[in-house]
Amino acid sequence: MQEILSSREIQQKIERIAHQLIENTFNEDHIFVGGIHGNGSVLANSLAEIIRSNSETNVTSFEININKDKPWDDSIEISAKPEELTNSYIVLVDDVINSGKTLQFALVEMLKFPTKAIKTVTLVDRKHRRFPIKANFVGLSLSTTLQDRVEVDLTAGAEKAYLI
Repeated sequence: MQEILSSREIQQKIERIAHQLIENTFNEDHIFVGGIHGNGSVLANSLAEIIRSNSETNVTSFEININKDKPWDDSIEISAKPEELTNSYIVLVDDVINSGKTLQFALVEMLKFPTKAIKTVTLVDRKHRRFPIKANFVGLSLSTTLQDRVEVDLTAGAEKAYLI
């Protein structure tokens, strides 16, 4: 197990991504930041907090529950109300993007609503795409083998990312 991001580095990357989002949404009154259940939600909440404290933009964070292994088997649940998301600026967040399957299925769910824009954020981008999705905002791009795995721990104060 090799550490690829320390707690300090993760915090710096989250801050940078939040400020990139502020720059890219400066003319929006309200944005919605949706995290994939688990680390994606933790990351989304952190981003939302930083955006709130550094801009005038209203930010609503929400959670997306999805079966990460077989997203086609179960319905995708979104904690935000559909009428809130209609004609909104949406940011989809996950900790690691590998094949793109989870983020792609979450995106398809978001496309059920008319939206202004949908952007994607990931802390670690592994570049092993099987699905046609890309991350608009990335903390770390990493070239790995298909056998490697990236694990992210976002426990407050002890954040780490590992290559396993």
